[in-house]
Amino acid sequence: MADIDRPARLSLTSEVKGVPMQHPLGGRGPRLLAVGVLSTSLALAACGGDDGAGDGTGSADTQGRDSITYALPPNATPNWILPMALPEYMATHNAAIRRALWTPVINVHGASGEVAWDHTGSLATDVEFSTDGRMVTISLDDLSWSDGEPVTSRDVEFWYNLVDANKEQWGGYAAGRIPDNIESWETIDDTTFEITFDDVYNQDWLLYNQLVNLAALPTHAWNKTSDDGEIDDHDRTPDGAEEVWDYLVGQAEQTDSYASNPLWSVVNGPFTVDGWTSTGQVTLKANENYDGNDPAGIQTVVLQPFTSADAQLNALRAGELDYGYLPASALDQQAEFEGRGYVVEPWAGWSITYLPFNFNNPDMGPVFQQLYARQAIQHAVDQDSIANVIWHGTALPTYGPVPQNPPSDFLSETQKSNPYEFDVDTSIELLTSNGWVIGDDGFAVCENAGTGDGQCGDGIDAGTTFEMTVLAQSGSTETDNMMSELKSSLAKAGIDLNIASEPLNQVLGQSVPCEPDEDACSWQLSFFGTQGSWYFNAYPTGERLFGTGATANFGNYSNPEVDEYIDGTLTGNDPDAMHNYSEALALDLPVVWLPSPAYQVSAFRDGLEGTGQDPLAVFLPQRWSWAD
Repeated sequence: MADIDRPARLSLTSEVKGVPMQHPLGGRGPRLLAVGVLSTSLALAACGGDDGAGDGTGSADTQGRDSITYALPPNATPNWILPMALPEYMATHNAAIRRALWTPVINVHGASGEVAWDHTGSLATDVEFSTDGRMVTISLDDLSWSDGEPVTSRDVEFWYNLVDANKEQWGGYAAGRIPDNIESWETIDDTTFEITFDDVYNQDWLLYNQLVNLAALPTHAWNKTSDDGEIDDHDRTPDGAEEVWDYLVGQAEQTDSYASNPLWSVVNGPFTVDGWTSTGQVTLKANENYDGNDPAGIQTVVLQPFTSADAQLNALRAGELDYGYLPASALDQQAEFEGRGYVVEPWAGWSITYLPFNFNNPDMGPVFQQLYARQAIQHAVDQDSIANVIWHGTALPTYGPVPQNPPSDFLSETQKSNPYEFDVDTSIELLTSNGWVIGDDGFAVCENAGTGDGQCGDGIDAGTTFEMTVLAQSGSTETDNMMSELKSSLAKAGIDLNIASEPLNQVLGQSVPCEPDEDACSWQLSFFGTQGSWYFNAYPTGERLFGTGATANFGNYSNPEVDEYIDGTLTGNDPDAMHNYSEALALDLPVVWLPSPAYQVSAFRDGLEGTGQDPLAVFLPQRWSWAD
C-alpha cells in the first residue's frame, strides 16, 4: 500500500491495570453532534400509560412518574433474548435489551463523551494483562442472580464452553478470534479466572473487541438439555455443550414465551422482562433482587416498535412518548416539538453504512466479482446529494471500512477523500471497455464474454444483462427515497436496479453468508442501514465484517491481502496496519459505500435525566430517571 502521512494520535486514555488503553474517538463533550451510525438498530417507545403524558401537547407532569416510554425504529421488532446471538439476530435493539437483563462482564460505552470501560455497568472489577501479554486475569464483583444464587467464574466458563463448541453458529464468531485464539481457560476461584491466548495481540483490541463478548450465564439454571432435564456440567464436553446450545437456542426462538419462560427470569442485570408481545412491544421492570452498582432509576421501561417513522412521529406529537426521534424529513419541525416539551438532540454513531454484494449469488455473483463492475456501481452513487437532500444533512458520505465521524487517525488518506466520485460517464466507460454494450433499453449487456482484456470476466455469459435486485429495509421515507435515487442514477450508468422492501428483521434474516448452490443465496444486494449498517467496538477492526468466512461477512467477500491487513490490526501496535486496511477496502469495494445517517435525532421529554447518547449505540435505560 502507499505510504501514508499519519496525523498525531488523538485519544482519550483510561487505565486498565497494567495497560494504558487508547480510545480512538477524539475528545467531545457529553452532547454529541449529529452524523453517522451502525449495525442494526436501537431506539425504543410505547404508548403512554395511566401515569404518563398524553394531553396532545407533549408536555407532562413528570413528578412521581415511575415509567418511561421509548420508541423503536421502524420495523425494528425485538426477536432474540439469549445472550449468544445467532448471525441473523444481531440487531442493536436485541443486544440493547439483553444488556439491560444480563450485565456484561466488561461493558464499554461512550455516553459521557469518551469511549471507555464502564466499571459501574460491568461484572468485572479488574482486568490485568501479564507482562508478556499472553494472559489476562479477570476478577468479578460479588453479585447475585435474581434467584439469589451467586454470579461466579463458572458462569462465565459456561458461556465460553457453549460458544467454543458451537462457534460456527454464534454471531460473534470470526475465524481465529474468540474462542479460537484462547489456548486455555482456568478458574482460579469463584470470582477470578485466567485466559491464556495463543499469541500476543493488540491489547486495545483484546479488551474492547474481544473481552467485551464475555458473558455470565446462570449455569445453575440453564445447564440442561431439556425443560425437565437435570442440571449438570453438560457444557464441559463438546457433545453436551452442543445439546445445551440446541436447547437454549430452541427456547430463544419462541419469542411468545419470553415473559413466561422461567429460563429468562434468571437475570443479573438491573431489569427483568415483564412483557414481550408478538408485535415486539417489550416491557422491562426493575429487578427487585439486583445487588449490583447500576440499579434501575425507573421502575418500568416500555419499548414499542412502529411500522413507520411517520407512525412514531404521530405518537410523539400526541405526547404518547417520553423518548422518540425526529426522522430526517421532520427536522424542520424541531421548534414545534421543543414547544411541546421535548429536548431535540442528534445521536451520532461510530458506524459505517453500505450495501453488501452477495459474491456467491449464482446470477450476479460473477459480475460482482469483477472490480471494474463494482467501481462502475460506486461511481454511480451520488453520496453528497443523498446525504444533503434525502437525509437533510444528517448523514455523511462513507468511503471505506473505518467510521469517518468523529474523525480519527485510523483513517487512511485514501478513505478521507472519495476515491470513486460520482460520475456516471466513468461508470459507462468502465463497462463498455470491459465487454459490455448499452442496449436499446438503456441497460448494459455483456457482448464480449471471456476473461481477456476488454472482456466481461470469468463466469459472465454473453447476453447477461447488468440487472440486480436490492433487498431493502422498509419503514423509512429516507431509505425509500435513497433506493429510488440509486435506481435512477444507476440507470443512467446502464445498470438496472430492482427494489424489494421488507421489514428489518426479514432483511437481516435473508442476508446471510451462503454457498452458490443454496436456496439462501438468492439475494444479491441488501440494505439494513437506515440507522447505519454496522456499529463498531471502540477499536474499529474488520475481522467480523470483511474477513474470509466471518459470520457477519454477509456477502461472502474474500481477499487474502485484506485478511493479512486485518490480522495486522489485531496482532501488533503498528499504526500503519489500520491505515493499510482502511485504504485497501476503500479501493477494493467489498460493498457499495453509502452515506451514514445519524443513529437518530432524539426527542426526549424535558425532565428526563441520564440520556447521554453513546456513539457505540449502547443502551442504558437503568440510568434514566425523572427530575425531582
